Amino acid sequence: MNQSFEKAERIRACKNRRHVTLVTAYDYPTGRLLDEAGVDIVLVGDSLGMVVLGFPDTTHVTLDHMLHHVEATARGVKNAMLVGDMPIHSYDTVEQAVQSAKKLFLAGADAVKLEGGAAQAGNIRAIVEAGIPVVGHIGLLPQKVLEEGGYKIKGKSSAEEEALVRDVEAVAEAGACAVVVEGVTPHAARQVTVHSSIPTLGIGSGSHTCDGDVVVIHDLVGAFPWFIPAFVKPRADVAGSMTAAVKEWMEDCYTEPGSISS
Repeated sequence: MNQSFEKAERIRACKNRRHVTLVTAYDYPTGRLLDEAGVDIVLVGDSLGMVVLGFPDTTHVTLDHMLHHVEATARGVKNAMLVGDMPIHSYDTVEQAVQSAKKLFLAGADAVKLEGGAAQAGNIRAIVEAGIPVVGHIGLLPQKVLEEGGYKIKGKSSAEEEALVRDVEAVAEAGACAVVVEGVTPHAARQVTVHSSIPTLGIGSGSHTCDGDVVVIHDLVGAFPWFIPAFVKPRADVAGSMTAAVKEWMEDCYTEPGSISS
């Protein structure tokens, strides 16, 4: 068993034993800080499209973008499982999915994550058989935001809830080691977690409903003040501190004595 699968099995073994923490990172220093803080999973998410690259959503992120940021983050992560998101249109076929996953794996990812439930079972199974661990992603799928006309909470009806349960069972059966459950009602998140044989990692799906939690680092530390999700409690004000430090430095530049003599 390679080291990546050892890490994946370590995460899988957390089911019904302890809470799992997943935090995003997109560069070397952030990855290293999260690793040293002891988080279980570091995710190089395609959320970088918004919080790093300035795109309106994740649909503009390419595989080249992901490879660049996975390589950088991997240099700082030694203990956590490093997961690389598979961006939109990088897994439209089984063959493409395996090739994209291999590229992310070679860039330093221990595992890859792709969006979709039962419909992605074939891709998940093929990637795992190729020797690369997979994290699933069900519920609200950001890569479908344009198709669905916005970010819409899932699991509001019994039919949607049953579909989510089928999704998590299919993802687990296909070989995923964990699954992100995004943007579903708290009741649906609990039902998914009860029926899942692998750890469920919640984001925007209520508190204490899943086996673990996911957070975007910029949201957690207040580094992206222009939009803060309602379900996140910032634990710092990095944006405010950065702005204040720059203004203080500028003021010192203007007022400190000294001049350049000719």
